[in-house]
Amino acid sequence: MSGILYVTGTPIGNLSDLSPRAAETLEKVDFIAAEDTRVTLRLLNHLGIKKPMVSYFEHNKRERGKIICARIEQGESCAIVTDAGMPCISDPGEDLVRLCAARGIRTEVVPGPSAVIAALAVSGLPTGRFTFEGFLSVNKKSRGEHLQSLLRETRTMIFYEAPHKLPATLRDFYAAFGDRRLSIVRELTKVHEEVIRTTTAYAAAHYADGSVRGEIVLVLEGFSQPEEAPAYTLEAAVALAKELTASGKKATEAAKEAAAATGFKKNEIYRELML
Repeated sequence: MSGILYVTGTPIGNLSDLSPRAAETLEKVDFIAAEDTRVTLRLLNHLGIKKPMVSYFEHNKRERGKIICARIEQGESCAIVTDAGMPCISDPGEDLVRLCAARGIRTEVVPGPSAVIAALAVSGLPTGRFTFEGFLSVNKKSRGEHLQSLLRETRTMIFYEAPHKLPATLRDFYAAFGDRRLSIVRELTKVHEEVIRTTTAYAAAHYADGSVRGEIVLVLEGFSQPEEAPAYTLEAAVALAKELTASGKKATEAAKEAAAATGFKKNEIYRELML
């Protein structure tokens, strides 16, 4: 009988955030597919668990994915974990889940911490609708196209970013989006956790010097249509023309200027002005 793949969430910093169910899962599976076995070993040592591990990451996922699936099909159960947070979210684990689905292998999720949701929750920005954009490309063309595609995105946007790339990203945000609210969330659940609620303009000027370090999530305000000035009524346009005549302008001139300011026809305003 085929085994099961358990998609298992791990802490994003504070080991106390590991759920009892996740610990039980890591204890009972036959082996663990880990992004970095050294990182996962520290977690297992903390839990007092000894378990065989298979390295599974971006550059070996095709080869290892087939091997992992074959073992599960032979009856073994596997937990896939990432270094921090939920596997498969901006993570090669999504390929393993897809492969399991194609081969009819049962998968179960053991939910855990997620930097995406945690950062959104403390950002101070709207949480009702949001979009996760992952990491921006280092390729200038792809990066520019990605940002351009989001110019009129109304939902709150969430990005991952490495600290050494943050200065360029902050400058690119301001250049692409203008001045919007931005939360820089760093070192979530760790000793130096910090939420910097700022704007893209201020961040580009003050935080693009490389001083912001650690694991970073950026939460950016979505696009909002500027409120249009209230439309003039004909009565308001005539009232404006009357003010102009009171200041000494001729009726024809007042009607012309009021028409230019309000969008109504000069003759309409003049006719009402003469009543």
